Amino acid sequence: MAKKERPIQGAPTARDFKGDVNPDWCPGCGDFGVLNALQNAYAKCGRGNHDHLTVSGIGCSSNLPGFINTYGMHTLHGRSLAVATGAKLANHEMNVVVTGGDGDGYGIGGNHFIHTMRKNVDLLYIVMNNETYGLTIGQASPTTVVGESTKSTPFGNIETPLNPVAMAIVSGATYVARAFSSERDQLVELMYNGMQHKGFAFIDVISPCITWKDDEIFDFWKERVNFLENHDTSDKATALEQAVKDGHDTQIGLFYHDTSRPSLDQMEPVLEDGPMAHQPLGVTPEQGAAIIQRMM
Repeated sequence: MAKKERPIQGAPTARDFKGDVNPDWCPGCGDFGVLNALQNAYAKCGRGNHDHLTVSGIGCSSNLPGFINTYGMHTLHGRSLAVATGAKLANHEMNVVVTGGDGDGYGIGGNHFIHTMRKNVDLLYIVMNNETYGLTIGQASPTTVVGESTKSTPFGNIETPLNPVAMAIVSGATYVARAFSSERDQLVELMYNGMQHKGFAFIDVISPCITWKDDEIFDFWKERVNFLENHDTSDKATALEQAVKDGHDTQIGLFYHDTSRPSLDQMEPVLEDGPMAHQPLGVTPEQGAAIIQRMM
C-alpha cells in the first residue's frame, strides 16, 4: 500500500514520518521504542518519504508499516524478505527496510531469512524479538528460552532457542547488530548506519512483551543488557565468539560489519543501466495490452 505523502519542507524530522494511524500495541510494548527510533533514523537519512519502503510480515510488530509515513507493504506471514527483495531489485535506489517479529522472521520466515542473507540483498531487517508469539496469545517462539512456561509449553519449553545474531554472522549478513528498544540513541544510530550500509543489514531488537512476558519487563532487561565495547567488528571469528558468548547473551551493539562484499544488486548486470522501475519496458503499448489480455 502506498501512503499519501505529506510534502517535507526543509530537512526532514521524525514527525514527518509519523503515520496517520496511531499504533494499536499494548501500552508499554517495546515496539513503541522501535517505531520512534525508526522515524528518527529515516529523518537522519535526509531523504523524502517517497524514498523509503517499509515492508512487514504478520504479527504485532508487523503492523508497523501502518504507523509510519513511507511507502509500505504488509505482506504474508514469514514472506516479508522475499517481497522486499523483489522491491529492491525493481528499484535499487529506494531505501528498503523490513520490520517484523521473532515468530514471523525466525520461525515461519526462517528459510527466507537465511537465503536473503546469503545473497546479501541490500536492505535493513529489524526484528522485534520478544521471545513469544504475541499476536496469537503467547506461544513459544524460536527464541523462547528452555524451561519457560508458555501457552503452548505449560510444563516448560524443551526446545533450544535459536541465536539470531550468530545465525546472521554465519549465513552471510554483512552488518549484524543487537539492540534494546529502551536504548533509543544507540538504536537510532544502528538503524541509520544499517540503512547506509551496502548489503544485508540486520538488527535483532530486544522488545519486551508486557502482556505475555510480564516477568521480563524493562527493568529486568535494563539490568541484564551490556554494551558491546572494544570489539573488532571486521573480524567474523571474533564477532561470532561474542555472539555465542554465554549462550543466550544480551550484549547490545554492532557485532559484525563487512564492507568488502558486493550486494546482490551490484552484481546483477541487468541493473547496470539503472533501476528497472525507471527503464523502458521494451514493448509497444499494443504489445503490452495484448500480453495483459492473454493473462486475463
